[in-house]
Amino acid sequence: MKATSSPRIHKTLAAIFFIIFFSHNPVEGRGKAPQVVNRNSFPQDFLFGVGTSALQIEGSAHEGGRGPSVWDSIFMSEKATIKDIDKCGTMIDHYKRYSEDVKLLKKLGINSYRFSIAWSRIFPDGTLEGGINQEGIDFYNKLIDELLANGITPFVTILHFDYPLSLFTKGGFLNPSIIKHFKDYSDVLFKAYGDRVKHWTTFNELEITAIFNYMHGFDIPIPENCQITKECRDVYTLMHICLISHGESVKLYREKYQAKQGGEIGIVLSIEDYIPFSRKPEDVAATVRLRDFSTGWILDPLFNGDYPTSMKELVRDRLPKFTEEEKRLIKGSLDFIGINYYRSFFGKDEPNKFLIKGLDNYDSLAIKQVFNDEGIILGIRDNATMSFVNPQGLYNVLVFLKKTYNNPKIYITENGIASGTISQPLKDKHRMDYIATHINYVKRALDAGVNVKGFFVWSAFDTFEFHQGFSDKWGLIYIDFADNLKRVPKQSARWYRWFLTGNRNFV
Repeated sequence: MKATSSPRIHKTLAAIFFIIFFSHNPVEGRGKAPQVVNRNSFPQDFLFGVGTSALQIEGSAHEGGRGPSVWDSIFMSEKATIKDIDKCGTMIDHYKRYSEDVKLLKKLGINSYRFSIAWSRIFPDGTLEGGINQEGIDFYNKLIDELLANGITPFVTILHFDYPLSLFTKGGFLNPSIIKHFKDYSDVLFKAYGDRVKHWTTFNELEITAIFNYMHGFDIPIPENCQITKECRDVYTLMHICLISHGESVKLYREKYQAKQGGEIGIVLSIEDYIPFSRKPEDVAATVRLRDFSTGWILDPLFNGDYPTSMKELVRDRLPKFTEEEKRLIKGSLDFIGINYYRSFFGKDEPNKFLIKGLDNYDSLAIKQVFNDEGIILGIRDNATMSFVNPQGLYNVLVFLKKTYNNPKIYITENGIASGTISQPLKDKHRMDYIATHINYVKRALDAGVNVKGFFVWSAFDTFEFHQGFSDKWGLIYIDFADNLKRVPKQSARWYRWFLTGNRNFV
């Protein structure tokens, strides 16, 4: 191993101190959240919204000039493992019912709506050379105008998992040629919508795509055999090309559009809080590695121009190297961070990568656990979903980002919980409690000086959740598939409306 530079040593020591402090300090790590009375506890320009993605709600997959996408292919090849496969063509029919849906969003009382644009609706074959689909351009123009007419700020994701099948068959984000196509696609979006869209994110959860698809081999036809060898390469190549694609898109926006349009651009990653499994030094160090191999994998290049030292040391020659030009391209290439937070874990050292299972990164030599060495869970168990919920973990990661990356602007772009086993989906008190408690900790982070500017519930409507179909029912708005896709506000929606407006009634 090569020697670690002094700045890296200081960063690692600071991270270890932070982890030990927050995992064992009864006030900061496990303290009671303050009560938030209403929306007025937050700054007036704070964004409170909800989110969705094009793939998960639009439907009309073969209408309006849309081309085939990666997930259209997955639906066909893996139909036996996907719940509600019969609903994939229609989803919740948002493409045709967007006006009705926006009116419901207005009744929620939100001031912002996060959604994604389907690349296949804009470029049916994925490329500018293949032609722009005017029907796709028109659809999002109408959606954006409808949002603005109802006092709702659009918050747009350029790529939320789903992209044109024709590009995937040519290697997708393993093929550097996609960098140009992503830049062309971004250019068309900035030109078409940037006069009204002031908040852009390039990618949603790159690390989820990388680990799920390219390290563990799910939902790709011929995965690399690293599940056997534990010597993955594609996963790092994919992230590298995505980060360069992000940098090119941001550079284009800043040089050609930002000054005139007055918007901002960032990226969205999924983030978890990690607490050492025990006080042993190896578990504390493992927790730092878990952060490096998730959060640091994306944010270190974007803030510092390179990957974390631990990744370089453990991944070695399988980790691509940025050229000096690429470092200049990506360093500083974001105006804000979007974070999707749902859960926290204990971090445990695992020196034998062949014993690492689940969805952990083999090279991190660390695993995530829900119990620590004393059998204590992190947070509380949610009885509806039987998952472990740790709202104070959101506070912890917000403070961690403040300390590690010089207090960047942050939006919480996703936070929510599934319906689980509740028998009456409209009575989702556990979701109401989940959202309320997390909002409490956002307020606490604000009071601690974190530069957090918005909070988006996932999701606005019951959305298609990939292999789980519509069974998890993540939405504030229930979709009744037995009654013409009728939209019905749940208890959590009424609570969110009350929090934002002081009124629970949807009238």
